Amino acid sequence: MAKAKSVFFCQNCGAESSKWMGRCPQCGEWNTLVEEIIKETKHSRTPSRGVGSQTTKPTALPDIEISSIARVSTTFGEIDRVLGGGIVPGALMLLGGDPGIGKSTLLLQVSQKVADTVGTVLYASGEESQLQLKLRAERLHINSERLQVIADTDLDHILEQADAMTPSLLVIDSIQTMYTGDIDAAPGSVSQVRECTSRLLRFCKERNIPTVIIGHVTKEGNIAGPRMLEHMVDVVLYFEGERSYQFRILRSIKNRFGSTSETGIFAMVEEGLQELSNPSASLLAERSDEESGSAVMIYLEGVRPILVEVQSLVVTTAFGMPRRTAIGYDLNRLIVLLAVLEKRCGFTLGNKDVYVNVIGGLKVNEPACDLSMAVAIVSNLKNRIVPTDMVILGEVGLTGNVRSIPRIEQRINEAKKLGFKKFIIPEGNYKQIKDNDSSIKIRGVKSIQEAMQLVFS
Repeated sequence: MAKAKSVFFCQNCGAESSKWMGRCPQCGEWNTLVEEIIKETKHSRTPSRGVGSQTTKPTALPDIEISSIARVSTTFGEIDRVLGGGIVPGALMLLGGDPGIGKSTLLLQVSQKVADTVGTVLYASGEESQLQLKLRAERLHINSERLQVIADTDLDHILEQADAMTPSLLVIDSIQTMYTGDIDAAPGSVSQVRECTSRLLRFCKERNIPTVIIGHVTKEGNIAGPRMLEHMVDVVLYFEGERSYQFRILRSIKNRFGSTSETGIFAMVEEGLQELSNPSASLLAERSDEESGSAVMIYLEGVRPILVEVQSLVVTTAFGMPRRTAIGYDLNRLIVLLAVLEKRCGFTLGNKDVYVNVIGGLKVNEPACDLSMAVAIVSNLKNRIVPTDMVILGEVGLTGNVRSIPRIEQRINEAKKLGFKKFIIPEGNYKQIKDNDSSIKIRGVKSIQEAMQLVFS
């Protein structure tokens, strides 16, 4: 008879403890230990055949032959860029994101493209029935015979079907709904998630079948389950965006086969997710020409420059304590910026409510956007209009100096494509520019006061 014992697992890091503690001894998080009843059986405790166990002897590094890996293209340029050129055979990928952001929609569209261009795709869903998947596929105009769907939560049965079918891509939606009979715990628990991911890892490496796992996220935005989950997989992707806006951003947090600096940008439309090859044009499409409190900045989404409009509203406060509200911009950075404007430039902002907004629902945390935000605030405070063909870039220090920012030429080239002619950049970056185009006008500034004089002169 199987022997049962009670074990406590940390939901944050997966650490195991024989008794409950308020604080995890490994990661230091509070109230993360949950109890699980585990039955020890010979079947569950026998080690499985490891990956590559047929190679019983170690091999010298120079003797290992490197064969060219043919990546599988998803035919989505944005996704291929994030993955480093396409899907690597035998890779285990994890996709996380908020509920309803479009993870299942994205992978269903990718499955359709891979099924049409490469071969059979197996889409295993533990959250939706086959009828629900069919209804979603019809809305997305997906109807491929080589796209096989299965609605099951038994991972062992899914892997049996995948082993018999040998698909070109396996999709698991989601890992928190899967379970294996060898672990006597509820689906979604730490031990089930860890064991199911371990089996998927062995399966995709031994069969050389690329596998994508959808993972739920916690309230803080991290992928639910043990942190070990992200260490086991080859690629960790996050799908982000505000559900009230149409823009979605796919970013790579970990990638063993490529860079983690690339991002993919999509728009959610009625027919599903649509690639945005020029997001800057979409973000600036409805910009007004003759209104104060508006400026254009270029921020880097990974290594990709995107032009976005920032707006400010400065009004006299009706209460004793002035309000500072930031949407898409760091509130602490805004408070520091207002203090610099008051101290170094002499603007009276202590009796004003200040509201700032980044258009499009994007979240901008880059210091390079400080100067443009400061210009937008002063523009509305003084009711002065910023030239519509001007881009302002620079990091503002506490002394009021404007500091250099990375990839200045790449940012300027992106703005030139959209017709911007005037650029105010840090003096340090101005000295680095090699090719000075005569069709545009670039001015370097050392301080925030100098920048204000140039913009509003």
